[in-house]
Amino acid sequence: MSKVDIHYFGIRHHGPGSARRLVAALDQLRPNKVLIEGPADCSDLLPLLASSQMKPPVALLAYAAELPGCSLYYPFVEFSPEYQACLWAVKHGVEVKFIDLPVNIQLAQLVQSRVEAEQAENSDDPVADEVEQEASADTSDPIGLLAKLAGYEDGEAWWNDLIEQNCDNSTEIFATVELAMTALRSEITETVPLSQNDLQREAYMRLEIAREKKEVQGQIAVICGAWHVPAFREKHTAKDDRTLTKSLPAKLSKSKLKATWIPWTSPRLAMVSGYGAGVAAPMWYQHIWREGTGEQWLELWFGQLARELRQSGQVVSTASVIEAVRLSRSLAAVRNRPVPGFEEIIEATVSCLCFGERLIWQQIEKTLLLGEQVGSIPADGPLVPLLEDLQRWQKKTKLKPTALDKEISLDLRSDIGLNKSTLLHRLAVLEVPWGESSASGKSRGTFRENWVLSWQPEYAVKLVENLVYGSTIEQAANNKLIESIAAEGNLRKLAEAVLLALESQLHRASEAGLQQLSERAALASDGVELLDSLPSLVQVQRYGTAREIPLEQVAGLVQRLALQAALALPYACRNLNDEESLRLRNSIHSAHQALQLAESEEEVMEGWWQAFEQLVHSQVSSLQVSGLCTRLLYQAGRIDGHKLQQLLEKALSPAVPAADAARFFEGFFAEAVERLLYDPVLIAAVQRWLLHLDEEAFIEYLPLFRRVFSDLDAMERRRMMELVLGARTNNVVSSTVNSAVLPQWSEQLLRIGKLIHKDKTWAQ
Repeated sequence: MSKVDIHYFGIRHHGPGSARRLVAALDQLRPNKVLIEGPADCSDLLPLLASSQMKPPVALLAYAAELPGCSLYYPFVEFSPEYQACLWAVKHGVEVKFIDLPVNIQLAQLVQSRVEAEQAENSDDPVADEVEQEASADTSDPIGLLAKLAGYEDGEAWWNDLIEQNCDNSTEIFATVELAMTALRSEITETVPLSQNDLQREAYMRLEIAREKKEVQGQIAVICGAWHVPAFREKHTAKDDRTLTKSLPAKLSKSKLKATWIPWTSPRLAMVSGYGAGVAAPMWYQHIWREGTGEQWLELWFGQLARELRQSGQVVSTASVIEAVRLSRSLAAVRNRPVPGFEEIIEATVSCLCFGERLIWQQIEKTLLLGEQVGSIPADGPLVPLLEDLQRWQKKTKLKPTALDKEISLDLRSDIGLNKSTLLHRLAVLEVPWGESSASGKSRGTFRENWVLSWQPEYAVKLVENLVYGSTIEQAANNKLIESIAAEGNLRKLAEAVLLALESQLHRASEAGLQQLSERAALASDGVELLDSLPSLVQVQRYGTAREIPLEQVAGLVQRLALQAALALPYACRNLNDEESLRLRNSIHSAHQALQLAESEEEVMEGWWQAFEQLVHSQVSSLQVSGLCTRLLYQAGRIDGHKLQQLLEKALSPAVPAADAARFFEGFFAEAVERLLYDPVLIAAVQRWLLHLDEEAFIEYLPLFRRVFSDLDAMERRRMMELVLGARTNNVVSSTVNSAVLPQWSEQLLRIGKLIHKDKTWAQ
């Protein structure tokens, strides 16, 4: 048997310079086997990583089937050294394996730590709550420690200068890094021991390397984090390593363990996850990987940057780009750096391309540095059923996942638009918010929806967690919503669940929801609960013509709930505090708007108006609710101007306590203050009330006035002031206010003018 030589290559996870030198080192060494720091029980998934259909960024997802909330990610991107090592091994027909702690042990550790945390949280024993932790070396950022010793502010800049942006592709850098890490570990461990987790992981990997050494003839390449290389060089007996690993928790059974590849996103690479150390600018590192060895790598980056600025509406000349390149190189020379680093490039960009305005740079920073790439998985890859179904839906609807926000508008009259809406609603049922409904630019019609899409990798885990409900998105969404409906007792939430079921085309859940809603409505007597359920059901009616929805059943339920709410209203509005009154007022307003939108039957609306009239004339009704009902009756022509004037004079009389008058005022004018511009009866009543408010009361209700008048836009405020100050020809003030009180009235006008108009020019 030929001699076996083991070669260690200490790399930085997600490092383009490390990846480039590693590929060169593998080409020189031509190893017979490649071992990579990664979960040992997922080695069978490694060849798929080199598939031509696999497009990074992707991540290895491992989870416990019975505990899907316990999951681990291991992201890979194009410039990850581990990914490039896998490509090299598959290309050259060399076996490649992971050697780190298996995920079934890591998941068992995760479960154990959660159990211990819950026990400590629930423990009443003060002694048990004190968790004593032995001091251990912080090895989370060894590169940062070396950078400080080298005089750098952070590890990113030092490592970039040394490896990532260094055009010297010599593989001797691995020996240099190993020497630096050896010295650093020795210095640290003299005062503080390494963490138990690090020691156990390194012991397990040494055992795996020793096992592979017995089975392989020739050269073995071990790719791992640079921090671990000195530990592998040290002499440790197999007995000592086995002793260290004995304290690891028992493995989860293979039947409970699931692992697969999932798409990842470039913005998520900036976060610490799995072996990912987190890179602040993934697209910058990708550029270094692809163009870093070329002579014009810097010019190409500034060209891309200029395109982004131009697309955002900025004017960027070619001369400015040339100056930015020169400035970045000059800054690097002044700071004694081998090539311009990220800091120099940003400073040159702000100075030369953004006119010194850092805000301009910040407008494109996220897109340029984080990107919006989303990986893809081969069709024959081992996916969980729900992820497979999601891929089928994505092809069917032509919805491509993007990492950054993307706005779309859907026409529900088309099959493709309806299918997209159905998918997004079903995912919402499964708590996978790939799309969020957007109100911006929303059409007034009933056939259009606006969404903002943004895919996050954790949504894949959310889908995995929903496997208990079914193997397809439709089946899982149906079962989950039915379970939720069965446990729901609130009428409003039931109505919202029914609306979601109908919008998601979940027929079983729709039937169960409508039946539950009907049964619950028969027992409901709470007025607020009845009112809150109406808007969602009316919305179902509006959108029903674009979907397969049982309109007659929904319409009948709306009429029934409206009648029940009308009967309950006079009793629900009695003896309420201010907070309860405001909530009930808002509920009545929303329900009234919904019923008008639904064009409810005359019998229903007649009961509704009768309830309003009872509230207006009742002595025990909430004044905020009474004010709202008075306005709605007046707008509908149920009371005339003379009757309205009597009601307003009564409610806003000087004899009425200022607090009660303010409650009525807010109930009447909230969301309808613009009516003062067109109705002399209303503005005269308000003027008389404000005139009789004393200074103390006026100041007390300033917040109320500001809140009510805030609904007016700038033009409406100016028109209001012209009307109140008598600048218009049909001056209401002169016809309603006696000239003897004009000085006092003018003072009050100045006060209210400051409320209505934000600037001070109106009084000039």
